[in-house]
Parts: sequence; C-alpha cells; structure tokens
Amino acid sequence: MQLGTRWSVGATPPPRLTDEMVAAITDVEAELTEVDTTQWRWTLTWLEGHPIAELDDGTIVREGYDGSITVATSDSE
Repeated sequence: MQLGTRWSVGATPPPRLTDEMVAAITDVEAELTEVDTTQWRWTLTWLEGHPIAELDDGTIVREGYDGSITVATSDSE
C-alpha cells in the first residue's frame, strides 16, 4: 500500500485520479449538504496501483481491478 495524499471536502481531488473516481467522490460530497464537513478530509492510498479514497466519516470510494468504482459507507457494512 502506498500513501497518496489528503485533501479537504470540496477541494479539487488529486489529478492522478480517474474521471470516474472524481465523479464518485463528488457524488459522495453532494450528499453531505446537511453535515458540517469543514474539518473533514479525504485520505488517498494506493493498493497495487488502484486508488482508495477514505473520508473521515468512514466512507470509502475504491477503484477495482476492472476499473469499477464502489462506494461503501460505515452504515452499509
């Protein structure tokens, strides 16, 4: 696993992410309109060359080996 970077909710995600990953992250952020996310950040890591973005609330956006994007939330476990 390789640590990538961190960025704040609402900020521009790292340019190395695919358009599909960025779209999924944007969708997650759009659902957070009723939550104060001013202190929340995303943490990007890379597992075997595939990005995993985890939000401070436990939401995980992951790109699979086949390019598919999955979003898992702490309440979906």
